[in-house]
Amino acid sequence: MELGEPDASGRRSPIPVEGKIVTRDIDMAIVAVGVSPNPLVPKSVKGLELGRKNTIAVNEQMQSSIPTIFAGGDIVRGGATVILAMGDGRRAAAAMINMLSK
Repeated sequence: MELGEPDASGRRSPIPVEGKIVTRDIDMAIVAVGVSPNPLVPKSVKGLELGRKNTIAVNEQMQSSIPTIFAGGDIVRGGATVILAMGDGRRAAAAMINMLSK
């Protein structure tokens, strides 16, 4: 997306950018919205290493003990800010791109 021209109120609305969307087939995506980790997720994946308070343990690339599972935000940090969660997402996305490009 990119910002389009200002409307009558002066606000610029996002518009799609042709050719910038990439679609990938995946087996599962877990979207988490909240203020604390869902206790069912870490406990439902066999072999997933947990951190304190049943959060998911990850490395610097946000990769868990299962190489194809990445995590960030509250499920890794416990209660975290949106800014930290967004940073986690960016680091995880870069690591996923790197892994898929090999």
